[in-house]
Amino acid sequence: MGRWLPLGLFLALAVLLGTGVVMNAGKSQTDIDSPLIGQPAPDFALPDFNDPSTTVRKTDLLGKPYLVNIWASWCASCRVEHPVITDIANSGRLHVVGYNYKDAPEDAARWLQQFGNPFHRIIADVEGAAAIDWGIYGAPETFLVDAKGIVRWKHVGPVTPDVVETQLWPLLTTLESEG
Repeated sequence: MGRWLPLGLFLALAVLLGTGVVMNAGKSQTDIDSPLIGQPAPDFALPDFNDPSTTVRKTDLLGKPYLVNIWASWCASCRVEHPVITDIANSGRLHVVGYNYKDAPEDAARWLQQFGNPFHRIIADVEGAAAIDWGIYGAPETFLVDAKGIVRWKHVGPVTPDVVETQLWPLLTTLESEG
C-alpha cells in the first residue's frame, strides 16, 4: 500500500493541474479582468518625474482621454513595447502618461535617455504604494482612462501593434463618438 501512495499523489496533482489548463484554454494571459473597468481611476498624488517638487494628481489629467503606461528600467518587456508606446504618443490621439514603477530615478532617467521619452508626463511611484489602488502587480501594464477619469481598458504585458489596432483604437473611436 505504501508504495502506491506516491503514484496516487502524482495522479491527483496531475488531475488538478490538468483541470486548471482546461479551464483556462483559449484565454490570453493579457486578458485579465480588472475591477477598475468602468470605475473612476484611483486618486493619486505622485511626484512628477521631471520635477519631484511638483505633485501630479488624477484631477490634473482630466479633460482628454489618456493612456497610463506602467514601465520601469528593469522591465525587459517595456523595451519591447516602447516603440509602440512612442507611436501612440506620436499619433496625437492620446496623451501618454508614463507611470514609473518601483524604479530608481537615475536608472529611469538613463533608460529614457537611451530609448527616448514618448511620455507627455511621467509620474514616479518609487515605493509602489499607489500601484496597489490601480491593481498593478508588474510592468508593463497599460490603462486607457477617458476624459472624465473613468478607466475603460487595461492591458497586461507589452502593448503590440496588433493590440493597438484591434483593441485600443476601436475603443478610443467609440469614446470619441460618445463625446
